[in-house]
Amino acid sequence: MEAVAQTGVVEQMNVTQPIDSIQSLGAATQLGGMSQMGFWDMISNATVVVQGVMTLLAIMSLISWSIIFFKIIQINVGRRKALRERALFQNATNLADGVQTLREQGNSALYPIAKRGLQEFRRLEQSVIHPNLKFRVAGDNLRRVLEQGVSEGLGEMSRSLSFLATCANAAPFIGLFGTVWGIMNSFHAIGQMKTAALAAVAPGISEALIATAIGLAVAIPATIAYNTFLGMITTVHTEMECFASEFLNRAQLELPWMNKRSE
Repeated sequence: MEAVAQTGVVEQMNVTQPIDSIQSLGAATQLGGMSQMGFWDMISNATVVVQGVMTLLAIMSLISWSIIFFKIIQINVGRRKALRERALFQNATNLADGVQTLREQGNSALYPIAKRGLQEFRRLEQSVIHPNLKFRVAGDNLRRVLEQGVSEGLGEMSRSLSFLATCANAAPFIGLFGTVWGIMNSFHAIGQMKTAALAAVAPGISEALIATAIGLAVAIPATIAYNTFLGMITTVHTEMECFASEFLNRAQLELPWMNKRSE
């Protein structure tokens, strides 16, 4: 009886010992192997699809940061010029002096608008239509021309902002696609290995989650920059609209054929 009991104990120990060894090995792999995997290691070990997603996100990030730095300089310079040139125009004694002052400014923000207005003046003065009809159409024509000049000036500042909006909206979903693909591969590996041990699937899942993290890292700065630039462009738009109104008011006050009907 004692021999039988000892044999049972030995068999029990032989059965449970391999299970304990496997669990110990899994824990060691989880604690040791995962801690040694760095950021670049996880990227290099990711699947081709996930690596392609990360490469696309890296390119989007590079382009968006280039746009951000360029727009910071461009919009700030444009805003300062619009504020300073509008003050110079207001302090001018008459319309001609104000336009000449703007022309002397290097790379002026407001002179292209005034230039459009002057060109429309010349066309109206050289037209052969009746003076009363000229009086009626002058204000509307000039207003439309000045609005076109404002739109062109703002269009230059707003260029490339659509790419920032695209990055802000699409980057998280692109990263999520990479994550879903990586997790699918991890579950496929579970089926092949016939084990659900965390140490076996954790590396694949962590590699997949990096894609989402990179997508958020691309989207967050693009969103902040896009909203900030819109606010700055709104300030420039206000200055340009006010300048266009002041230009039209001065024209109507100083040009005789615009402020009274011909008999």
